[in-house]
Amino acid sequence: MDGSQRLMAALNRELQEAHRLSFADYRILVLLSESPDGALRMSDLADGVLSSRSRLTHQIRRMEREDMVERDSCVEDGRGVRALITEEGRRRLAEAAPTHVRGVRTYLIDVLNKNQLRMLGDVFERIDAAVGER
Repeated sequence: MDGSQRLMAALNRELQEAHRLSFADYRILVLLSESPDGALRMSDLADGVLSSRSRLTHQIRRMEREDMVERDSCVEDGRGVRALITEEGRRRLAEAAPTHVRGVRTYLIDVLNKNQLRMLGDVFERIDAAVGER
């Protein structure tokens, strides 16, 4: 647990210092940028970032103030709310991505050999499946 917490803290710190983005901001921008139209329902986004809807709403509101995302109504049913990545959000993501990738390489990829990386992937797939079943 300590190693996991330290890794996440280091990745978060680097994004904060270099780009004024939290790891949570970065994750949201990645998920939105990877969706076909740059938008996701807030409920789906909350599931994707493993956050409560309430916490995500506060985060999205803050990101809106920085013009990284917008919210609108879902066209399909008019009841749901979607978050959309803005051009500013795409710009900030593109700027931050090399910092994040460098951090992941430095603190994780480069300290493990191929067998260890494969094993780590297997371990986390099992953990994800076990937790996902509950």
